[in-house]
Amino acid sequence: MTDIAALERACLSALPAPRHAWDGPFVIKANLGGTGRANACCSLDPAPDPALEARIERIEATYHRLGLASRFRSTPLDPPGLAEALLARGYGLDKDDTIVHAGPLAPVATADPAVRDEAGPSEAWMALIATAEYQTPTRRAEKLRNPELLAARGAWLVLREDGADAACLFAVADGDCCGIFDLATRPEFRRRGLGARLIRAAAHWAERHRATTLYAQVASSNAASRALQESLGLREAYRYCYYTKPIAP
Repeated sequence: MTDIAALERACLSALPAPRHAWDGPFVIKANLGGTGRANACCSLDPAPDPALEARIERIEATYHRLGLASRFRSTPLDPPGLAEALLARGYGLDKDDTIVHAGPLAPVATADPAVRDEAGPSEAWMALIATAEYQTPTRRAEKLRNPELLAARGAWLVLREDGADAACLFAVADGDCCGIFDLATRPEFRRRGLGARLIRAAAHWAERHRATTLYAQVASSNAASRALQESLGLREAYRYCYYTKPIAP
């Protein structure tokens, strides 16, 4: 059975934030307001929480004091009643939930001489990630400051095809786990299997750092990415979603 708590800890380490705090079982993370995981809180203990209402109020006040929307990331590790309490306080539920896929790393790992590690979000890597429509200036700014915050090992991979930088991926190896993020392919190079090659190269990189489990996150509505991950042996481990409350005008 997949250890959800272990995957949650690995994901939290892979996408760090410059400001963080704890309130009971909830870890609070705040960056620039871009990436969801780095600007949300979540619980790491599903036990009943008799102080839940007061805790939500404090966490909400913390985010609003920092000038950010209050965002709770809801996972199977929520204490009972969290969703109901958030909805009662006026939180909105994001339309799309996110699937966390996981699977054995060794069958995926394959060296690829066309893939290089930029050792950071270089100009070449950032130019590739800019081809992904979901990127915003704030999210890009968070990615640029990621190396100074990341304690785990990271790899900023670029795949070169037909004499051009064609695709990129960010991988983080943390203990037994390797997470893959920010997979982007230039439009003119799509449908050539470059995404699978990059994931395999990332697994090969992480294998050298003794990782044994590969995991990835994908929006449930993204059928193409889900199919790609499943084709590499990754299977759904759990899902999460966001409840958000903006700062009152």
